Amino acid sequence: MPIPQSNHIIGEPFTELLSVGSTNNYAMGMAQNGAATHGSTWFAHSQTAGKGQRGKTWKSEPGENIAQTVLLDTSWLPVSSQFHLSIAVALAVYDMFSSYAGDETSIKWPNDIYWRDRKAVGILIENSIKGNIWQWAVAGTGVNINQVAFPPEVQNAVSLRQITGKRFDSVVLGKELCAHLQKRYLQLAEKGVDDLLIAYNQVLFKKGERVKLKKENIAFECVIDHVDEQGRLWVKEAADEYFTFGQVQWVLK
Repeated sequence: MPIPQSNHIIGEPFTELLSVGSTNNYAMGMAQNGAATHGSTWFAHSQTAGKGQRGKTWKSEPGENIAQTVLLDTSWLPVSSQFHLSIAVALAVYDMFSSYAGDETSIKWPNDIYWRDRKAVGILIENSIKGNIWQWAVAGTGVNINQVAFPPEVQNAVSLRQITGKRFDSVVLGKELCAHLQKRYLQLAEKGVDDLLIAYNQVLFKKGERVKLKKENIAFECVIDHVDEQGRLWVKEAADEYFTFGQVQWVLK
């Protein structure tokens, strides 16, 4: 199926905002008002009300990190393939981050980026769906770049500076992230999800390892096997063969 607006490159235009509540909310407002096209990107130097998965907040020190959102045309994708886009976005962020942080970087199901056992990136994708048409998505990413001190409630965060000992230009890395996203978006459009899913599972957090998960306040151990194209996490040595997002929580040290 052809990609509408395929001549629009992700990251063009790239708009820097001095301060905004949430880049995702800002991007959604622009899309709803018809004031933006596929590929439009908003980078916030300060985000005062960042959003995370499942209603959580994302806190970031002003001027130190990547807080940006990209508007993506998804009208050519079926509504049922939302996880396919999530895979493409997660891999794009993984590509950018691991190019500096190295091969101890992984994708923690469904789409967080981890370095060792510490969280480096949060991703939040929100959608506009009308009937059976998936009109567009906004893909927000919060990437810890230069921050070295985190709030007490953020227990396992890590930044690129902590990993490498170097400071980075967050705007430059934000634009690099757009280039990686362009590549993965086109890969999804031109070749489908199969190769993306293989790449995703190759860098899956704790793959083949025994971990502790929690379901309905009951903790149990299992071995992480793989994630399928519906976004289900398959495990071994547990009462259930697989879990959908939201059914279980990770219990990490």
